[in-house]
Amino acid sequence: MPKITKVYTRGGDRGQTSLGGGQRVSKAAQRIEAFGTVDELNSQLGTALASGLDGTIASLLAAIQNDLFHLGSDLCFPEADKQAHPVPRIEERHVRTLEGAIDEMSAELGPLANFILPGGSPGAAQLHVARTVCRRAERAVVSLASEEPVGEWTIPYLNRLSDALFVMARLENRRRDVADPLWDSRR
Repeated sequence: MPKITKVYTRGGDRGQTSLGGGQRVSKAAQRIEAFGTVDELNSQLGTALASGLDGTIASLLAAIQNDLFHLGSDLCFPEADKQAHPVPRIEERHVRTLEGAIDEMSAELGPLANFILPGGSPGAAQLHVARTVCRRAERAVVSLASEEPVGEWTIPYLNRLSDALFVMARLENRRRDVADPLWDSRR
């Protein structure tokens, strides 16, 4: 467990920051954008949790927030540094856990008959916001992966997580007895 003794260091005052292995990089670097967006996603999940979600969904999100710290750690260290610095990573088991949760929640919901719009209950609406931030995080990691290697399960995890957040939003609406807003393609 890291011990944080001081919140500010002044180290980033000139637009640079440190990666996990100590290398200094621009705060505009694609790697920083990727794990910064994962951090934003985690904050969005915290906001969703603060809205008073259904207990099953809240428990799942609490575990996902922890997984997102693994993902941030995974992205904070370039692949070449991970031999010297064993860090928590996103693994296949994390992806499989999400798939199991999606399947379980989907069984309660049944198939979609139409596209839905983000919204419904406050918690579901916040989960939809988190879903879109998750998609942005996925795009940032895909962009990073086009420049340098990333952990093999980071992109699949984010892809599954955005699906899970969509299903959670639907389930939150169902359990609150709030209809999902439907897209009217004829309007």
